[in-house]
Amino acid sequence: MSFSGSTAGSGSRTTRTSLEFGRTHVVRPKGKHEATIVWLHGLGDKGSSWSQLLESFPLPNVKWICPTAPTRPVAAFGGFPCTAWFDVGDISEDAPDDLEGLDFSAAHVANLLSTEPADVKLCVGGFSMGAATALYSATCHAFRQYGNGSPYGVNLSAVVGLSGWLPCSRTLRHRMQGVNDAGRRAASLPVLLCHGTGDDVVSYQQGEKSTRILSSSGFQNLTWRTYEGLGHYTMPEENDEICRWLSANLCLGGT
Repeated sequence: MSFSGSTAGSGSRTTRTSLEFGRTHVVRPKGKHEATIVWLHGLGDKGSSWSQLLESFPLPNVKWICPTAPTRPVAAFGGFPCTAWFDVGDISEDAPDDLEGLDFSAAHVANLLSTEPADVKLCVGGFSMGAATALYSATCHAFRQYGNGSPYGVNLSAVVGLSGWLPCSRTLRHRMQGVNDAGRRAASLPVLLCHGTGDDVVSYQQGEKSTRILSSSGFQNLTWRTYEGLGHYTMPEENDEICRWLSANLCLGGT
């Protein structure tokens, strides 16, 4: 799968009311429920692929929610439909962002988290396009609003992105300067970003650039992890880092 050589747009005109999210898979906590994490899959995947892996993580106090993206036309595939959180063509600084699609999926994530108990920490994470959606949710948390100006009502405690990129990166710094308290909320939000140097789908350079833009825009509590030779997939060492990082930053109970 490659994103190069096309531009976004064909799917962004899809009527939102015609899109339906697929099945949501839930992994219940085995211990005291301390945190709920919505985990978002990559392009063309489904929630069940990740729920099986996440169930094996030694985090007994975490509830995992793994939704499935709508099936929609994707410009990267010439308009061919597949599961996608938003439309995407070329992952680059100059590619257009499907803001409507990003808002649509970020709102779905927020709705999934909005019914969780008040004393539970709320988080979002994901892989590839799922990581991009998670990082977009992080910016919505900082601005307290979606890209369309509607209020964003979820108070996130952490964000994790694997092998992903930052949507709307061109306008982030400027927007941060124009919203009261956005810098404070961004600075206090823990963010973990992981990327392999051998990624041939979302390049390591793109992940590194996204990290720099987030950091320079005010996301100061940011951890960047590099995995030498890792392609567009996960590995046990990376999964162990995720568990350690979540345990520390969410102050979770015993593993």
